[in-house]
Amino acid sequence: MSFLNLQNRTSIVTGATGGIGRAICEELAKAGSDIALFDIDDEKMEQFARKLTGEFGISTRVYKLDVRRSADLRSRAWSVVDEFGGIDHLINAHGVQFLSPFAEFPEDKWTFIHDVNLMGVFLASKAVWPHMVKRKRGRIVNVASVHGIVASELKSAYIASKHGVVGLTRATALEGAEHGITVNAVCPGAVLTDLVRQQGPQYAKRLGPNVSEQQALNRAFLDTMPTRRFIDPSEIGQLCTYLCSDAARSITGSAIAIDGGWSAR
Repeated sequence: MSFLNLQNRTSIVTGATGGIGRAICEELAKAGSDIALFDIDDEKMEQFARKLTGEFGISTRVYKLDVRRSADLRSRAWSVVDEFGGIDHLINAHGVQFLSPFAEFPEDKWTFIHDVNLMGVFLASKAVWPHMVKRKRGRIVNVASVHGIVASELKSAYIASKHGVVGLTRATALEGAEHGITVNAVCPGAVLTDLVRQQGPQYAKRLGPNVSEQQALNRAFLDTMPTRRFIDPSEIGQLCTYLCSDAARSITGSAIAIDGGWSAR
């Protein structure tokens, strides 16, 4: 039997219909985990949940919510416990981005990014915490970013929020250890999702009229990655699945870079 066997376990995935969130759900499903999908678009979730159930034979349920609303997260966590029997894993895969020079960064965008990227991780983790403590076991995996380790231009709010996620990961890992709860952060480099593609126009504008959006993305991201290739979302999903397995029971409080060597520079 594979050490990545997650049968008879239940995973909550926030941002479940995003590029990385979808890949995480698929990899967890391959390992046999039932999945509770958390996101703001219930129609997309319903379609994706049916696909997961049909392809992998697992149980799925969808829960529409905004990760900034603590009462909704607590309520949905109780629903998962009632409907699945417990919560084994939480993977916080939600996130938003906005590019702007620091001096011009809109304050409302700064607040929004922190509310989603950092506060949302805090609130989701807090919602599942008592259920994991009661069972004396749990896995929390926070999808941070290489920008939780290093910095770059135009992303001050995102970088600050992801550094916060890494700090929160370490703090909660210390408190979770006595309860059998591990908490880790996954720090991807450039993953070619919609979140990255949406940055193309702004980078192209900065580089000049003869630079295409794809060329601009390549320069902005791949020039910083020694491997010179975008990371496939499935790679993030596979790492998250491993961190949920018993094989990773001694890994906690870690910020694990999966960045093609970006942070090694």
